[in-house]
Amino acid sequence: MVPVFAIMMMCNQLTRSNIGYAQEHLEADLGIGAAAYGLGAGLFFITYMLCEVPSNLLMARFGAKIWLSRICVSWGIVSACTLFVQGPVSFYALRLLLGAAEAGFVPAVLYYFSTWLPNDYRGRANARYGVGALVAFSVSGPLSGPLLGMDGVLGLHGGQWMFLLEGLLSVGIGVFAFFWLDGRIEDVTWLTRQEKAALTEAVEAEEKAAVEMYGEGKASFWSVLRDPKIALFVFIYFATQMSIYANTFWLPSIVGDIPGTNAVTVGLLSSLPWLCAMVAMFGLARVGDRTSRRKPILVGQLLVAGIGTLTAALVSPWWALVWLCVAAMGFKSISPVFWPIVQRTVNPMTIGVAIAVINSVANLGGFVAPFGFGLVKERTGSTEWALIALGCLSFVAAVACLWVRDREDATADSASKSLGEGMGPISRETAEPAR
Repeated sequence: MVPVFAIMMMCNQLTRSNIGYAQEHLEADLGIGAAAYGLGAGLFFITYMLCEVPSNLLMARFGAKIWLSRICVSWGIVSACTLFVQGPVSFYALRLLLGAAEAGFVPAVLYYFSTWLPNDYRGRANARYGVGALVAFSVSGPLSGPLLGMDGVLGLHGGQWMFLLEGLLSVGIGVFAFFWLDGRIEDVTWLTRQEKAALTEAVEAEEKAAVEMYGEGKASFWSVLRDPKIALFVFIYFATQMSIYANTFWLPSIVGDIPGTNAVTVGLLSSLPWLCAMVAMFGLARVGDRTSRRKPILVGQLLVAGIGTLTAALVSPWWALVWLCVAAMGFKSISPVFWPIVQRTVNPMTIGVAIAVINSVANLGGFVAPFGFGLVKERTGSTEWALIALGCLSFVAAVACLWVRDREDATADSASKSLGEGMGPISRETAEPAR
């Protein structure tokens, strides 16, 4: 199931960020300037935030398989419809619709993992699923270049072809996921009865121990939002999302300042930071799972992100790309370390709401960063001051991590041990026949 989620995440990031490669088309053919582009890129996150918690509640009603598949198909259709944009107003409208369509996807996947895996396995699962975003960032340049080169085919601009084909890819993956995913551990065919029992017992034992530690009780959206601990997590992840989406939407523009680049070379060079982040994500997730010392790793990642981003603002375009590669190894590899900290710290009775609140509110960084970069560039002609501010924010977030109470869950090791003893390696010989 993890590779399916990784592919869905890849499609998610492609359709969310492909406007970065169509920016020239949007400005030249539709009159959407830097500020309007930044506003449109950011408006996505307004409806994304507003619809996140309702989407998660509906997932609980309809089930993960149906709801996650629906989300994937919906965002694919909306993204494909971007080819009909005629100006700023229709651009804003479709970005708002895309945010509503995507809402609930990330929290649903994270909650799905929490019902399938003990905490000491989730970092690696999150990394393998999150690598889909890095693959999307890495291939979006090389993929978008040829699609943009289809300018004039059947009377469509290259950007229109890009929106159409990448949107249809998401629709196809969503349909596939509906027929492939299983909603519960007992439904799968790739585990033996003993393996299903061991896995279920390990997850339930960890949840029971956590309830004993934190107490029972349900929480509303507003009560979770008022929790100082949740507010701290929101700020840290907000700073992370600021870095991610500033680079997502403006990296091609920054790379374009390198002398001698064109649409193809900009796409290829823009993939380098995400490839570097992919290596860091797997390595740090593995270390975090094995040592359970995730807080020092998180602080280090934010410091690396700050140093890389700040230095990128002060050097030549070529060196800026190098330092943005360093920064990406910090901010883009945070998720597999951050979310297990949240899941270990928050009462499991409220974890679904907590994840949705943290993800939805923090994703407003995806509105602030693109819009802010657009305003800065339109007024100063460059993104240097925006990068400086972004680097400083990462330093503040690193300091904020010192207030995170990183509790060692004594039950995690016993749950993992139980899982290992009960399951052992899964092989074709021991599993039931797969579909």
